[in-house]
Amino acid sequence: MTDWASFAYLDPVFAAIIGGCLAGCGLLVLFRHRTGLGGINILAIYLQEKFGIRAGYFQLAVDLSILFAAFFVVSPQNLVLSVLSAVIVNMILAINHRPGRYAGLT
Repeated sequence: MTDWASFAYLDPVFAAIIGGCLAGCGLLVLFRHRTGLGGINILAIYLQEKFGIRAGYFQLAVDLSILFAAFFVVSPQNLVLSVLSAVIVNMILAINHRPGRYAGLT
């Protein structure tokens, strides 16, 4: 059964795109049920509920700030892939997590 799946090579661009999509969908599920992973996630949900600041855009700003700091220690290729993944994650949140949509409450 070892021939069923192989990960001898995984293209970094593909991994960044698919990883960003999966992380974005996972965070979307958490946000819709009014929970998060802690820290920035909780703050993003709070800011969206209280002040109308979209959680995805707020998190994107925080993620890009962190990645800007990483500019000094990470290779340019890895930094570009990280930015790509962060943009995908947060755009999924910004587009799909809006006030008035399903919030997981009964």
